Amino acid sequence: MLTSEHTIVNPPLVNLFAEAVKGPLLSSDNQVQVVTLDLLYLFLSWEEVSGKEIEVFVEQNIADYAFEILRLSVESSQMKECKGPLINGCIQVLDVLSTAEKTFLQRLATGLTTLVAILQHVGDVPFHPVQTETLKLIWSCVTNWPGIVSKSHFEEISLTLSRMLKKNIDGDAGMLPRTLALVCSILVALMKCSATQEISSFLISIQDAPRNAVLTSLSHYDKQPSQLLHSLYLLKEAYAYSHGEKLTGSICTELRGGIIDVCKTHILPWFMRALNDIEDEDIALAVFETFHAILLQDYNTGTKTFANILLSSSWFSFSFGALGLFPTEKMKLRVYFLFSSLSEALIGDDDSGKCIRDAAPHLPSDPVNLFFLIGQKSSQNHELSSCQYAVLILLHISSFNDDRIADDKLVLASLEQFIILNSNECLYGPFFPGMLKLLVNLYALYRALAKISYQISYSLEAERIMFHLLAEKNWNLLTTKINPTSLKWMFQQERICKLLSLQILNFFRSYDNLKGQQNVDLHAIADLIASGDNFAGILFVSVLEELADEFDKEIDSGLGLRAVQDIIEIAPPASDQLCLHGISSAIQKFYHQSRYSFCPDVFISISELTFMILQAVQSESISEEDKWVGIVVKLLDFLIPSVTADGWSTETLIIIGIFSMILHHSINQKLVEASKSILLSAPLVQMLSNTITEACRKGPALLDHDQATEIGEVLISVLALLFFAFKRDCGLLASS
Repeated sequence: MLTSEHTIVNPPLVNLFAEAVKGPLLSSDNQVQVVTLDLLYLFLSWEEVSGKEIEVFVEQNIADYAFEILRLSVESSQMKECKGPLINGCIQVLDVLSTAEKTFLQRLATGLTTLVAILQHVGDVPFHPVQTETLKLIWSCVTNWPGIVSKSHFEEISLTLSRMLKKNIDGDAGMLPRTLALVCSILVALMKCSATQEISSFLISIQDAPRNAVLTSLSHYDKQPSQLLHSLYLLKEAYAYSHGEKLTGSICTELRGGIIDVCKTHILPWFMRALNDIEDEDIALAVFETFHAILLQDYNTGTKTFANILLSSSWFSFSFGALGLFPTEKMKLRVYFLFSSLSEALIGDDDSGKCIRDAAPHLPSDPVNLFFLIGQKSSQNHELSSCQYAVLILLHISSFNDDRIADDKLVLASLEQFIILNSNECLYGPFFPGMLKLLVNLYALYRALAKISYQISYSLEAERIMFHLLAEKNWNLLTTKINPTSLKWMFQQERICKLLSLQILNFFRSYDNLKGQQNVDLHAIADLIASGDNFAGILFVSVLEELADEFDKEIDSGLGLRAVQDIIEIAPPASDQLCLHGISSAIQKFYHQSRYSFCPDVFISISELTFMILQAVQSESISEEDKWVGIVVKLLDFLIPSVTADGWSTETLIIIGIFSMILHHSINQKLVEASKSILLSAPLVQMLSNTITEACRKGPALLDHDQATEIGEVLISVLALLFFAFKRDCGLLASS
């Protein structure tokens, strides 16, 4: 038959052989079929057989015969003894025939239903001899003929593959590396079929697949590191799939949450431990790409949470460490691109991310060299300015979690050099939007760190220029995400208190639009006031006083009062600092300005703020008691006629609450004179008596009125006031 080592002389002989095996393949004797399949496989897998000769067998419909045998073996219940060998033989033959891709693919499409049925058989058997070959055939069919995959195929394939992954991670079954790779590839191929977005059961079936694949790969990383590449690929594609246009609901949310949890709980800790032992750059790149893919999706709560998880793990210093191990251009770009997405997720500014991406090719791999860039005079060099802006953004983001990428002394020196060399550009030249606020945050942070260490000198010239910049340029301090240490240092600088007052006023004016934005860290502002070791408390009080004195500032006043309310709600100790710095004076001014009596919003806001302050403040922090007497007198002048004319309202009930708190503090010998004004007010006593009498007229029906009803709410407020009045030392009345 053969005339040389490499060719078959007579092609018709191959045709004859293909024709000859058809009869035995159709035999009713299963043993004959098994032997024939073995012979076919032995011949086709012989290294001397060429691709064209294999094509002959495909053209002679041998693949169709194999699929038919598989179909009958699945449906028949009478050939249990030969079922395994028949399946093995058919799959082995089909696997070899699949090397003739062009001619085989047409046959493969018709056999998908049979292969899916076979997968259920071989998938549940650990290390089944044709498990990998079956998966390979299914993968080829799904990728080349996605349109023929039916809903039932999607469901059955995904369920079987997910079950294989679960059994593997549970220890019930093992899996070859090649098998895991194919499982991941098939699941990804199914996700890329648009039809799966309309099959809810498919989404449910793959819920745990990414997690199980990753855990399998991590547990076998020492022996099979390449497995992780396939698992990360599945994880990344599953996260992208969960954002499909037609996919909504809790199942998608659970899938995304599960993937982020795997990254946070398993991949990130492993990566940070194993980085120094990773030899293959592709694996490190794959982890970076996976994290980047998550951050690239819509900036939802999960994405922001993951961004914060990375930051809290000292991600910047860790990433530069990875660049030290793999100093390639590909790794550098991947690291900086991930930084850019972190910036967009945390700052909420797409321009900041774009700036980093644009500058990435020009940025160095060594973080020390970043500060060499900062310390240069840009001289209208746009490329250098872009790089400097990108570096400032990186430093700004890393400062949120005190992630140091260089020595504090080096960073401060570079920032000061930038300020000195580029002051003219900052004042008069083209300046990147947002660069000044980054510079403020970073300069203040490293000046604060220098103050803490007592070992880092600073430049008075740079400080002078910096404060001059702040006086000349428009900037926003309290509406920018800023490090709390930076914020405190700024409010400790007496020289710029006037500028800081303007910042507070701007903050009040835009509070309605800013509230809830991620860039506004109201907790940091509240903690700043509560700490007391800065000028924040006195400046906030001063600005409120100015608003109370000015005409036509009702809107600004209302916004400012609501902002301070929110601050006290976040940090109740802030009320102590506000009282120590005389907020009672501002409150009195608001109440004594007649125009606010006709502005219900402001009146309610100042009343609510007064109540919150008195409720939260420590008695020993209360000052300017004479101001509180004036406040009580003004409130009594408003309360009595209002209730007499219109009955009880929200405003009047808040006033009763304020009186209760004043009486409470008088027990601790504070606000004594103010409490006398309350207790000795005959009209107030008469009004309270009338209210109680009217309520009691309801008799037993009064029990049906709880705090949720109008009469119930009024009665509870009045009784609370009486409680504090009776609790007050009786000696107060005697001495009066």
